[in-house]
Amino acid sequence: MNVTRFTDYSLRVLIFTALHNGELVTIKEIAEKYEISKNHLMKVVQELSNRGYLIATRGKNGGIRLSKDPTEINIGELVRLQEQGSTLVECFGNDNQCVITPACQLKQIFAQAMEAFFLHLDNYTLADSDHPKTRKSALSTAKNRKLNSHFGALKGVSIPGVSWQ
Repeated sequence: MNVTRFTDYSLRVLIFTALHNGELVTIKEIAEKYEISKNHLMKVVQELSNRGYLIATRGKNGGIRLSKDPTEINIGELVRLQEQGSTLVECFGNDNQCVITPACQLKQIFAQAMEAFFLHLDNYTLADSDHPKTRKSALSTAKNRKLNSHFGALKGVSIPGVSWQ
């Protein structure tokens, strides 16, 4: 099963903010980290804020943070909310042109599969996404990765006041 890009970005934003333990993060930071459009993320953040997942603070020192503990954010609930109206197959949508719909049982089969997918996700919270590899990847920025690729050859070179890690 696929989730929409909007849902994918929503999960990424929540993971990124969760890993910052209540500190404010900016949309710009997230956009740079995930190399995605800041404008698109603004829409995602607005939706997450409207739904009560994030607290947004405006202004020069503003940013976003989770509105509740990661253990209280259920992945299944979030994905279900974000995927409302999603059409797994044509007959799920309002513009159904399939001529076999009246006799076909696939709609019911796919509806059950989709519900099983959501029920499985209901077993997880945002806190379950915190893994050392996730943390390391989510907290290193694209800028840091670029710097490391440019200056990686200098590792082992001793420069006073510079620590290579």
